Amino acid sequence: MKKLAVFMTSVLVFAMMATAAFAADQIVFRFAGQQPVEHQCTKMMQDFAKEIADKTNGHVKIEVYPASQLGDYTLVMEELIRGTVDMSVTSFASSFDPRFELVYINGYVNGYDQAKEVFAPGAWLPNKLNELGSALGVRVLGSYVEGMIGVGSTKPLKEPLNPKVDKGVLTRVPNMDTYMLGAQAMGFRTITIPWADVYQSLQTGVCDSVNAMATAAVYTSLGDVIKYWYATNYSMEYLPLMISEKSWQKLSPEEQKVFQEAAKNFTIKSIDTAQSEDMKYMDLMKKKGIEVYTYTPEELQPLKEACITTWEKLGERGMTPELMKEFREHLGK
Repeated sequence: MKKLAVFMTSVLVFAMMATAAFAADQIVFRFAGQQPVEHQCTKMMQDFAKEIADKTNGHVKIEVYPASQLGDYTLVMEELIRGTVDMSVTSFASSFDPRFELVYINGYVNGYDQAKEVFAPGAWLPNKLNELGSALGVRVLGSYVEGMIGVGSTKPLKEPLNPKVDKGVLTRVPNMDTYMLGAQAMGFRTITIPWADVYQSLQTGVCDSVNAMATAAVYTSLGDVIKYWYATNYSMEYLPLMISEKSWQKLSPEEQKVFQEAAKNFTIKSIDTAQSEDMKYMDLMKKKGIEVYTYTPEELQPLKEACITTWEKLGERGMTPELMKEFREHLGK
């Protein structure tokens, strides 16, 4: 009995030592998000964390912090550069490099199949974004594509597919040259309004419509005030999946491959989900009494061509002519 007790004690001590050693060796990453807890993006971040834990046998643990719990996107990017936040699915902070707004240019993608080609890991655009991030100490692993962008309005648009016709509405756009120039080229008069004031501005007539928003975002935040939705698909709502270079270097080569494969899965799944989410929320719009207009790629071609006319101007406003030349060579078709 004494020998058995000694043996059991030894086993218990060994197990405790092994557990302590594993805990000390385990890598724990903080993963920052900006979408609400119940948002599809947050669910996918949690799925990503589980995939990493499963495929590294628990050696890498990822803790998800949604809803800007670790700060807004500008602060998160600063912390990624420092290595005090390990990963994120948050907007690019173009204050660090205005060329990050490259991804928000209008007119280079107008469908989900095309998006898979453009945003697939290894394609020119994610490689270029990673190149820009690497200069800061941030690696762009993948993409979260929330959905196609359109126009939500309280008034009907005049000839929505004809960029030469004034649309008859004052449209709120983000304070970014990419969206401002694109909207103007498509025939909109534009105004920049802080996001917090957009709902009231639509209610009171300060503006008549919004663009640069995906279907789900418009429905969930502005569905009670807009009366028309035009799926003009001139761009996509996009968030990068990023990791601090300092955190990346903590991983073994085998674990880095696991992260790359999980990031690829994350990207493709987001685009498939975006398509189903867009359809879902357009159906909800119709049930709510919102008039919904959808178009074929051929019908949208005039808007796409109008957006392309802004690319040269963007080269003069922070994107650099060299970058826009390269952009046109790879995505101008």
